[in-house]
Amino acid sequence: MGSSPTAGTKNRLGIRRFYYWMMNTKCILCPRRCRADRDKTNGICGVGNGIKVARAALHYWEEPCISGDKGSGAVFFSGCALHCVYCQNREISAGRTGVEISTERLCEIFFELAAKGAHNINLVTGDHYIPQIADAIDEAEKRGFDLPFIFNCSGYETVDALRMLDGLIDVYLPDFKYIDHDTARIYSNAWDYPDIAAAAVEEMVRQCPACVFDETGLIKNGVIVRHLLLPGHVTDSKKVLKYLHEKYKNTIYISIMSQYTPMTGVSEEYPELGRRVKRKEYDRLTDYAIELGIENAYIQDMTVAKESFIPDFNNEGVSKQLT
Repeated sequence: MGSSPTAGTKNRLGIRRFYYWMMNTKCILCPRRCRADRDKTNGICGVGNGIKVARAALHYWEEPCISGDKGSGAVFFSGCALHCVYCQNREISAGRTGVEISTERLCEIFFELAAKGAHNINLVTGDHYIPQIADAIDEAEKRGFDLPFIFNCSGYETVDALRMLDGLIDVYLPDFKYIDHDTARIYSNAWDYPDIAAAAVEEMVRQCPACVFDETGLIKNGVIVRHLLLPGHVTDSKKVLKYLHEKYKNTIYISIMSQYTPMTGVSEEYPELGRRVKRKEYDRLTDYAIELGIENAYIQDMTVAKESFIPDFNNEGVSKQLT
């Protein structure tokens, strides 16, 4: 579907070719700039340059404007450059699970999810495959594909990488995890996360400057920024909301999430993360959002903080089914 390209198709393709070359020499696709030759070894993201996917299926646990009543066509990519200590998808974030597929197969998956009734294609943590994803979307659109593409990401993306998606992505769904640099360093080993995320969201809003919904309430274009409240971190969360609201007012939506679930072993090194968020903590944050004047927001029921809401990464829908 794609929003109108503003950086220009020629420029977008030029950037893509450059990053393809760098991935096979010294990868600088993500802010880590690990300079791995991903044709021969894994990068800091835990994967090589082949697309690795752990699940492609209808997903019903996103924001209502994304999941709707039929589900979002979620493609869960393996690997991640951020490696947060509390990651709820650690089964795939380290790149240890999943099936390696071609760009052609990824394009086919888009059509298969559409045939199952998906409202959109939800590209989950595909930051380290942006050039390949862009190629797959290009090919799908040449074949007449018309569902919205959602880029569901960590917020830890370079502006140059995001420009490869200009005109291809309809909805950006980034995290904005922290605004405190030390917190970002402790939990994600990324002191620069707040600055990187701020620049990334600004680029996303440049590409998709207004939230547009259809007559049924499904989002067709725009930016929804997610923020996950961590236990004991209400102050930093308030600063995140304040920054986003002062910067973008109500041109974006903010999803204020209560679903933090302590994973096995996290409390051994980070005892403060060994519990779920308390209702009073979440209420303090949502009350603050109201005080700020935030109108475009999603909030969660506290019951979503369960491991049962984490998908089963069993490679469903990834390999081509023989008929």
